Amino acid sequence: MKPEHEIQTDIMLAVSKHKCTIIRTNVGNVRTADGRTFSAGPPKGWPDLTGFRHSDGKLILIEVKTKNGRLRPDQERFKAFIESKPILYGVARSVEDALKIIEGN
Repeated sequence: MKPEHEIQTDIMLAVSKHKCTIIRTNVGNVRTADGRTFSAGPPKGWPDLTGFRHSDGKLILIEVKTKNGRLRPDQERFKAFIESKPILYGVARSVEDALKIIEGN
């Protein structure tokens, strides 16, 4: 089974070839020069990949999981919130899943 980061890379390459711009959404903690720590990146639950479709500018958000990967509770809450919005969102376990997401309305 492919690890999540490899699936993510494959998806980014494929989606980019389908007239979309897509980037990996980086998150993490950063320590400043004076020793403080802050969280960099979007809120908890935000999907792994963020982008837009060139044809209409529609926002794309893709959560990448392995075949057996499960959404964390914060990802479940984000999913419940965002699915009612007019964007292209989904959980992708493969390139095929991601292409179905970006071909949505």
